[in-house]
Amino acid sequence: MRRVKKILSCEVDRRYKVTERTHYMNKRVAVISIIVEDVNSVEKLNALLSQYREGIIGRMGLPYREKNVNIICVAVDAPEDQINALTGKIGRLSGVYAKTNYSNVATPV
Repeated sequence: MRRVKKILSCEVDRRYKVTERTHYMNKRVAVISIIVEDVNSVEKLNALLSQYREGIIGRMGLPYREKNVNIICVAVDAPEDQINALTGKIGRLSGVYAKTNYSNVATPV
């Protein structure tokens, strides 16, 4: 198992030595559920998904014309911080709502 060290912050212990706090990144399998109510945001949404394409396994989109919304499910396998970043960026788009559901499957980066 390969461990990747990411420095979160430095702490000073009682003897004035600097120590590092670290955590280990894992790739997670997740599904991002997206509801698009504003069609003007679709182009920006597609640009974001293209930007994160390395971690995307697949995508399914359903137009719900009776309610004038689009439903998109994106399956991803990527580091958790990248999944969170993508979900946050999607959620900041006008008329677009996103939620992420994580599986318990995690693999080292």
